[in-house]
Amino acid sequence: MKITHSSKIQSLILATALSIGLCFVSPVSAQQLRSYILDLNTKRLTSMGTLGGSDSFAYGINDAGQAAGGSDTSTGERHAFITRPHPNGVYAADLGTLSGGWPHFSGAYGINDAGQVVGYSSAAGGWHAFITGPDGVGMTDLGTLGGRNSFAWGINHAAQAVGESDTRTDETHAFITDPNGANMRDLGTLGGDRSRAHGINDIGQAAGYSRTAEGYYHAFITGPDGTGMTDLGTLGGGDSYAWDINNAGQVVGGSFTAEGYHRAFITSPDGANMRDLGTLGGRESWAYGINDAGQVVGESITATGDLHAFITGPNGVGMADLNSLAELPAGLVLGDAQDINNVGQIIVANALPPIPEPQSYALMLAGLGLIGFVAWRKNLLA
Repeated sequence: MKITHSSKIQSLILATALSIGLCFVSPVSAQQLRSYILDLNTKRLTSMGTLGGSDSFAYGINDAGQAAGGSDTSTGERHAFITRPHPNGVYAADLGTLSGGWPHFSGAYGINDAGQVVGYSSAAGGWHAFITGPDGVGMTDLGTLGGRNSFAWGINHAAQAVGESDTRTDETHAFITDPNGANMRDLGTLGGDRSRAHGINDIGQAAGYSRTAEGYYHAFITGPDGTGMTDLGTLGGGDSYAWDINNAGQVVGGSFTAEGYHRAFITSPDGANMRDLGTLGGRESWAYGINDAGQVVGESITATGDLHAFITGPNGVGMADLNSLAELPAGLVLGDAQDINNVGQIIVANALPPIPEPQSYALMLAGLGLIGFVAWRKNLLA
């Protein structure tokens, strides 16, 4: 798949639309969007299937090999799922939705080793973050910071959730909860009106990004239990954002450079010293997940202009194309890697063709009242 900087931005906008729970038949291609579990020890892919619909996408994996994500259903909705063992591998188990919301959509993003899942669901009056019990059983509404909507993106072993929520003053702030999702707390911002926490480690250090007083978006890290918020800076450009954090406090994400290119980054422990991870030969890359050894996964443009999934060595050293490390069926190209656990299992997805201008998808979002969220992401990534 040939891809340009602008089409990559469009792809990320569409991914955001999907992540908020849209369910539609794509006019772009008959090719299905599917996630797989890649085991680096055996080099084999395991399919998660769907909940009866065409597309599914996973975002998180725990050390037990359970994945969490969202899938189209046979009734035309999109529901969160968790994978469970099956004689032939794994299957996607429907987590349902919170009661009271319509249309009935949900999506899962984070999962801990007990199988507790966090995400978002349609709820009465908006979208609400949720947490489940072990093995994805039950769905509890986490509420909001006083506004209409909230979304949970990460969870640690103590079941502290992080994400973002609308506030009473119509801002959107990052949040953290106490163990088992109790007591949502506002993490504040770096001076602007918006922030989002996307990852959390076992001592409660959260990582994400926030608008600054100057209007840029900068990656941040907090102290233990979400205390304080430290600006991680950039790789020389205006914006940066963090997607994940490991138990050493190493943060990964992406930043624009002084030349205007987007590059994956890793930091030293506790968020120090942001470092460019390079690319697979092209000009741009994006990092989404990290394990406790510091192995990073994400996606990069190659020298031929294709988009391929990558993995690094420990502490972010080196970058290898995951397509060269896996036994793949004929015709399948891995274009994306979202998460990696501590036993060498990675959430990967097939590459899709470039998509058209996102305006048509914005029209679909209008009916769900989510234009502001997509506009925020578009401004962030433009």
